[in-house]
Amino acid sequence: MPEMHFKIRWPDSSESLCYSPSLVIKDYFQLGRSYALDDFVGRSREALNIASERVRHKYGYACSGALDQLAQIEADAMRFWEEQTPTVTVIEFIE
Repeated sequence: MPEMHFKIRWPDSSESLCYSPSLVIKDYFQLGRSYALDDFVGRSREALNIASERVRHKYGYACSGALDQLAQIEADAMRFWEEQTPTVTVIEFIE
């Protein structure tokens, strides 16, 4: 499976390098686009669950890397829920 990384910028301008075991991320995010925090987390949840299921279909087990990445995104997003209109920007796809 073609895995990839994607780099994001959080509302405080910090950056994170995220992992996906599938290119499905590109179906959910556009390079350079900013997403409302709740939309970003929801898209991440859907895309990374699909990626994990693709691994399960091919290898017979879920991808712990995708599920760990989703947990990290959700934990990091918690820092910004109280902000007014927080956004996350997708700044790079790395294949």
